[in-house]
Amino acid sequence: AGGGGGGSICGAGGGGAGGFREFKGPAQSYTASPLNGSTPVTVTAQAYPIVVGAGGAGGIGPSNSDPGCNGSPASGLGITSTGGGGGGAFQNSGQTGGSGGGGGGRGSTPGSAGNTPPVSPSQGNGGGQSTTSPVNPDRGGGGGAATGGGRDVLGGSKGAQGGDGAITSISGSAVQRSGGGGGGFDNGSGTGCQSLGGAGNPSGKGGVTDINGGNGNTNTGGGGGGSGGAPGGVIGGTGGSGVVIIRYKFQ
Repeated sequence: AGGGGGGSICGAGGGGAGGFREFKGPAQSYTASPLNGSTPVTVTAQAYPIVVGAGGAGGIGPSNSDPGCNGSPASGLGITSTGGGGGGAFQNSGQTGGSGGGGGGRGSTPGSAGNTPPVSPSQGNGGGQSTTSPVNPDRGGGGGAATGGGRDVLGGSKGAQGGDGAITSISGSAVQRSGGGGGGFDNGSGTGCQSLGGAGNPSGKGGVTDINGGNGNTNTGGGGGGSGGAPGGVIGGTGGSGVVIIRYKFQ
């Protein structure tokens, strides 16, 4: 599904990744992700509606309470995944979703829950917690992701990393998708952390002082990065669009 947008203002939280779901058929020989479902999907020769979820917009400020928007759900062949939760703004937990958004800067603001609504195997994880320290009072938590929660802010002049995306070879090569967006950073000159594998925030930055958050990668469901900076127009990153991949045995 589409990734959630990053929050805005004062070291905002990273957007959660779009929900990740996979069902490998018995005739397939590729390497699936750890989230592969146990029940293959049976289809017949007919038309099926397919919906690819769009990424959520980032928070636009200048308010101190403008979280990122949730991504849109994706569906096909009777399977639905939920859009990622938007990242939290100033002292805001953000939104729940396929994976949850990270907590917004200042104070120990928790991230939001993932796998909402719940499915099995889980489609995602919760966002990380923001924090305050003498070095930097505004550092956002990382967005949750397919195989891990968003990181909490542990120290230093940076926001937190987004969680890890899931790796599958369904498209012919190993690709990581549904990574969480990095948390933003304010009141300093350090950079925000990237979400691992490039599946969340392609610029490798959740946000720096008075700088917009990076956008999630398209067709991965990656979360957008949270912005840094005080009120005045900095924008959270847009979540990456989702993707629906159907692999089948032709002969």
